[in-house]
Amino acid sequence: MQSRAYTVAFEGPQARLVEVQCAVAPGLPAFTIVGLANKAVSEARERVRAALAAMSIALPPRRITINLAPAAMPKEGSHFDLPIALALLAATGVVPGDALGGVLAIGELSLDGALVAVAGALPAALAAAERRLGFICPAAVGPEAAWVGDTSVHGPRTLLEAVHHLSGKTPLPAVRPAPPATAETSPDMADVRGQEGARRAIEIAAAGRHHILMVGAPGAGKSMLAARLPGLLPPMSPAEMLETTMLHSLAGLVAERGITAARPFRAPHHSASVAALVGGGRRSAPGEISLAHNGVLFLDELPEFPRNVLETLRQPMESGEVTVSRAEVRATYPARFLCVAAANPCRCGHLFDPGRACARAPGCGADYLGRISGPLMDRFDIRLEVPPVDIETLDATPGGEDSATIAARVSAARAVQSARLGPARTNADLQGNALREAAEPDAEGRDLVRRFAERFGLSARGHARILRVARTIADLAGEDRVRAPHVAEALGY
Repeated sequence: MQSRAYTVAFEGPQARLVEVQCAVAPGLPAFTIVGLANKAVSEARERVRAALAAMSIALPPRRITINLAPAAMPKEGSHFDLPIALALLAATGVVPGDALGGVLAIGELSLDGALVAVAGALPAALAAAERRLGFICPAAVGPEAAWVGDTSVHGPRTLLEAVHHLSGKTPLPAVRPAPPATAETSPDMADVRGQEGARRAIEIAAAGRHHILMVGAPGAGKSMLAARLPGLLPPMSPAEMLETTMLHSLAGLVAERGITAARPFRAPHHSASVAALVGGGRRSAPGEISLAHNGVLFLDELPEFPRNVLETLRQPMESGEVTVSRAEVRATYPARFLCVAAANPCRCGHLFDPGRACARAPGCGADYLGRISGPLMDRFDIRLEVPPVDIETLDATPGGEDSATIAARVSAARAVQSARLGPARTNADLQGNALREAAEPDAEGRDLVRRFAERFGLSARGHARILRVARTIADLAGEDRVRAPHVAEALGY
């Protein structure tokens, strides 16, 4: 007796179709899973056996072989439990064999037969829709998968419910997508007193998706400013929401509410490894930079990150994607994030405080910030010093503009950039001829750039960085042409 079911194996963000073939043949009783399965897949034998026993179904005293085809593709994860169980039930006549031909299934089995949520429901549902298959998954991840829209999604809570659905005894209703989760309210920029220069720089960074590095003494407000940046960004488009949720689904971060409208804000600790930051590990899972896709990546205490970890950021900060290569897997993840980095000026943090500077100044500052390589520093379009604010200034300074007011200007500037460059594109993406056409300054502005380059030895990347930031400043001002005041402000960063 033979049967087959369909599921997926994940290769980075791609869900590859896997055919679960089951053969029940005469011979000594055995239950074997083949097809380059890892330990989590091989352990499905015991979970399936216990789940069937909970349904009062005993395995036949025969030789059971499960083949996961194509056999050369690595298979990882517990989501193979449900398709293996269904293929076995079809081979033994409990489930009609033809009922499995039009569905794709994922799900982990508990020992009592309950279906447990698994990662990757959204990309798996996309794979089912591409092949015009129905989709069966645990009820907990059904609202997430239902956002695909082009396939019927059914979410049984137990293996028994899945069997009754496929047998036609108790058909399950199609799962409806849950409403997008309301974006959590970000802290308000009105809370930031003083720091007018830093507030302006944060606004420019948000408007053009420019990576920004803030250097200042402890307590100057760098983390406070970074936490308020997501509240300045425009709402995500439906395409961005789906793309972001798919990456979070692969990492198992999507709750029952399904898709989210909140832009990601990821703040990994400085002890993070290369695999944690850029992706990889045993399953070549997405890293923090991909989980921050379409959002903000905050790297606090930047010089404290290991040097080899920081250097891996150079390529994705420019290209907007990262390729994770391992012996058996090569996966490319999107990584279009806005990087906000913060650093103290030296190890003690008080280099610029005359009353508290250590005896090693100014060499301690050069040594400390020297941990950040020049090529990586070049990726930050905006670099600024954040001075401390004294108590008198905090008490005397009223709150500045709130986030909603600034966000309105940022959204208007982003709309101009989308019309100029295309959907979801920003001034940070300007390169080559496109940069020259969009950000060519007037004669006075060109003269400013020339004199700056002669005095400070400006590199080609530095020249492009100035023009990109100047173009964003002009967009915020509603100007069609980049002019000398815009260039002058950009040179200050």
